[in-house]
Amino acid sequence: MRVTEFWSRMEEALGGAYAGVWASQHVIAELGGLTVQQALASGEQPKYVWRAVHETLGLPANQR
Repeated sequence: MRVTEFWSRMEEALGGAYAGVWASQHVIAELGGLTVQQALASGEQPKYVWRAVHETLGLPANQR
């Protein structure tokens, strides 16, 4: 997964205005206590970060 696809999925799940805010403020345990933006900035693969977001938000399986 590319970073652009990751952000498209984030915007689809949370809306364009809220996705960035949530990604910068919500700490996810599966990411080692980092936010989405921190995890991506530290080099974590977008696919792994998306899985953590998907689980945290309880999104449907078809959005995995």
